[in-house]
Amino acid sequence: MGETAWQTNIDAFEQTSWSMLALGDELDPADWDRPTECPGWSVKDQYSHILGVERYLLGDTDDGETRTAANTAIDVEARRDSEPAKILGELRDVIDRRLTMLRSGAIDLSEMTDTPFGRTMPYGDFVANRAFDVWMHEQDVRRAVARPGNLDGPGADCSRQILAGALPFVIGKRAGAAPGQAVVIETPEHRWRVEIGDDRRARFRDGETEQAVRLRMAWETFVRLGGGRIPATGADVEIDGDTDLAGRILAGMAITP
Repeated sequence: MGETAWQTNIDAFEQTSWSMLALGDELDPADWDRPTECPGWSVKDQYSHILGVERYLLGDTDDGETRTAANTAIDVEARRDSEPAKILGELRDVIDRRLTMLRSGAIDLSEMTDTPFGRTMPYGDFVANRAFDVWMHEQDVRRAVARPGNLDGPGADCSRQILAGALPFVIGKRAGAAPGQAVVIETPEHRWRVEIGDDRRARFRDGETEQAVRLRMAWETFVRLGGGRIPATGADVEIDGDTDLAGRILAGMAITP
């Protein structure tokens, strides 16, 4: 990625962050305790998690703990007794400061950084993952409180690229599709075709040749499967073709911890 893509990532992070905050302003007292599809996490816990991670990235924590994919509950537990209004207020301040740093040049977007999920990448690329994380948790909240929205904005587009970008790995490695097989996954808005080459590598390839399997589902179903929010057996998916391969693909779609 380059500077233009990095600015797009910042735009996506900004859009979904403010959308999640605006959603929080609409919630009733009872909404904050509603369970979400993240096991053991309430709506309030979703906000606590985002607040904690973004505060950590500001260098504004004093607990000495490095945030990793394995300890995402640290900030949730730390704010169990906090009032929702306090969490929202702190998150609004933290997001404002984060955006100021990202927009002002205070952070070198080209600098390689160690990420909480164990990969090293330019900071500008990492911002896409922050947009993805915030957007996924915004959608967790929206489903829990029955307030759908923001399924097609910049945050959604950034998340689509990350989720869809994993499909060759899911189909080729996890599902073990054979050389010569092609898989098509469709939502009403998008279509991806992955083909396994003679070298056993899976690649995106356009074409209309015969597919081993075609999977059709709603965009939100694709998101929930990719985010590990629902099991493959609980997903509403139309399958044409090899049902065994389809089952392995659906079972391997989750790419989040």
